[in-house]
Amino acid sequence: MSRIQLALNVDNLDESVTFYARLLGIRPAKVESGYANFSVDEPPLKLVLIESPGRGGSVDHLGIEVADAAAVDSEQARMAGAGLASIDERGVVCCYAEQDKFWVQGAPDGERWEVYTVLADAATFCPPEGTECCGDALVETSGRCCA
Repeated sequence: MSRIQLALNVDNLDESVTFYARLLGIRPAKVESGYANFSVDEPPLKLVLIESPGRGGSVDHLGIEVADAAAVDSEQARMAGAGLASIDERGVVCCYAEQDKFWVQGAPDGERWEVYTVLADAATFCPPEGTECCGDALVETSGRCCA
């Protein structure tokens, strides 16, 4: 399993969940405080909604979800071979999930890309206080994490 992730900032989570459920014809896979995601089979997509009042309609970050940690390692090695630098994060809590991931560095227009796998559900959007959050990607964009 591999699919593209599109994380959007939305002004109102409830309204956005209702809209995307109608648009995609499916229910969200997860809904938490200020966060929801849809797992779309065809085309393979993980649509993430992050409630960020005043930032609605903007892209928070992009990603590629892969099946397991071995696939994360494989993709990181492949991208390193292609000359792409990355920031490694293992066992981090972000977006109500424990994840192994890395962030790709150097996109020409500054887009943030992560390659990740979900290890387990988590009870919080952010990691415990005092630990790093998603390579600071969400802190800098949506402000949701580690606020």
